[in-house]
Amino acid sequence: PVHRRVLYAMFDSGFRPDRSHAKSARSVAETMGNYHPHGDASIYNTLVRMAQPWSLRYPLVDGQGNFGSPGNDPP
Repeated sequence: PVHRRVLYAMFDSGFRPDRSHAKSARSVAETMGNYHPHGDASIYNTLVRMAQPWSLRYPLVDGQGNFGSPGNDPP
């Protein structure tokens, strides 16, 4: 359910692929304020997971920056 809420909040806020990137905090705030008032940790985890190409079959969010690595790389 969190995935749907995040995607709908991003669509409703105008975050589209043909526009410039936005901070993830804006997406989290829109989702938490309008659709998921249960805390931001699950929303952040969902955003990161949707941006990782190895996590889902098709990445649903175009992540810009560091979104983790598929292996157990040391820091």
